[in-house]
Amino acid sequence: MSASDCLALILAAGKGKRMYSDCPKVLLRILDQPLLSYLYMTLEEDFAGRIWTVIGHGADMVREHFVDRPELSSCFIIQEQPLGTGHAVLCAWPEITKQGKEWLLILNGDTPLVNSAHLRLLLESAQKEKADMAFLSLALPDPGAFGRVLRREGQVEAVIEAKEYDPAKHGKDPCEINAGIYCLRISSIGSLLAAISNDNAAGEYYLTDVISLAVGAGKKVIAVNLGNEPALLGLNTVKELAEAEERLRNELIDRWLEKGVLIRSVDQVRIGPEVYLEPGVEITGPCEIYGKSQLEHGVVVMANTYIRDAELRAGCLIKPFSHLENCLVSPGCLVGPFARVRPGTVLEEGSMVGNFVELKKSRLGRGSKASHLTYLGDAEIGPEVNIGAGTITCNYDGRTKHKTVIEAGAFIGSNTALIAPVTVGEKALVGAGSVITRDVPADHLGLSRGKQINRPRKQCLD
Repeated sequence: MSASDCLALILAAGKGKRMYSDCPKVLLRILDQPLLSYLYMTLEEDFAGRIWTVIGHGADMVREHFVDRPELSSCFIIQEQPLGTGHAVLCAWPEITKQGKEWLLILNGDTPLVNSAHLRLLLESAQKEKADMAFLSLALPDPGAFGRVLRREGQVEAVIEAKEYDPAKHGKDPCEINAGIYCLRISSIGSLLAAISNDNAAGEYYLTDVISLAVGAGKKVIAVNLGNEPALLGLNTVKELAEAEERLRNELIDRWLEKGVLIRSVDQVRIGPEVYLEPGVEITGPCEIYGKSQLEHGVVVMANTYIRDAELRAGCLIKPFSHLENCLVSPGCLVGPFARVRPGTVLEEGSMVGNFVELKKSRLGRGSKASHLTYLGDAEIGPEVNIGAGTITCNYDGRTKHKTVIEAGAFIGSNTALIAPVTVGEKALVGAGSVITRDVPADHLGLSRGKQINRPRKQCLD
């Protein structure tokens, strides 16, 4: 089966009561990525432009999170009331049938670790067996709260939800459970959806009821059993969420080690799924690297560092207890310890950001240094500039942010406040302790402080 003949539908309307969070279940995070993002990353490989998502609880929050992904947000379908998985599919069915495709792949939004190989196997099995409906199943030593797969003479007969399962009625508890990932032939199954009943303990319309309806209607239903594969289990509790996160963390760490990334204290390193690392990167835990961060060959990241959506070029050194987010660090830069590099900041080649220095939406020029105890916000700093300790750019007047420009070779003395908008010219010197409110021309000294008065101590005390 070609994936081009198939649509993907994610059921993501649930609240997730056992997660004890006001956040929609599918926006809960593992390795700093929402559960729903993992499914999108997996599906986009084969289903780009053909992914629909049913949302309900916290729908506005889900929309807001993906507002920068119009190709996804335009395909959200609302389930107004939480009436079960079958009802969720019915909400989407008018949109699905408009697309003119033969097959529909259905996934639950709380299965972030499913991968493309699992889905391709399901699609290929449905085609090979000429099935009308196929789903993935697992063999677990403890079926727990998962729906049981009932078979007769090896053929799928039904799936019974755990809360509906009665050994006296259904026989010995099987070890085979439903993984909740389905492939439907749209033309064969559509008419059966309307026949689903909510006559059960929960009063919900279960998608699993379609299986017994299809069998009763003479449709071919198959279960593709993948054995004990924990990656396919839905996440229903905070414990399961934490276990899935640790499983994925270990997989990603192993992958980077095999590719030549040196990771020390591996149990204390967390790397997100969209991070890119080149061979020769060195990372020491505890450390967290998330988002779409990119670290080039020779980058060294020392312990207790947090990095998100940052680009670290070859050979830069990040010292301990530093925080970098949405920034560019050029080759040969030194950052930290205890430095914070905030969004919109660019550190040019060979620049230095020392301890307790914070930069926001600023550019630090080639070879320039801000060694300690400094805040540089909305600043454009040229090459070979020295920023003394205690310097701040006062960029906010209570209503508007303003820019500070410090040109090449300037020297800013310690404990200086630069009241933006202001420019310090090339090779200018600003005296320590100054409050600069006007431009300092090139090759000039800017000095603004009161005259020093010395008096005998006894006179002062009197």
